[in-house]
Amino acid sequence: MDFYAFNTLPRDTRAELVWQQGRFLAIRTEMGCSVVLYHMGSFFAEVWYSPEDNQIALVHGFKSYSILEPYLELIDLQELME
Repeated sequence: MDFYAFNTLPRDTRAELVWQQGRFLAIRTEMGCSVVLYHMGSFFAEVWYSPEDNQIALVHGFKSYSILEPYLELIDLQELME
């Protein structure tokens, strides 16, 4: 599945796919949410969890390296290239 097809799925389905198929890479905090980065094979996915609401606020797939920038000090992307 590519990230275009992934992003057209309902949020709960995207979350389930991330938990089933994703490889955890890092977690950070942004705007009061825990933002978790996963590698999905051909793209990355972020899961935004709101502890205030106790709910997943957003799940989205992406390929843009600019979105990876906040994680660069937290993970070694070279591992994914091997």
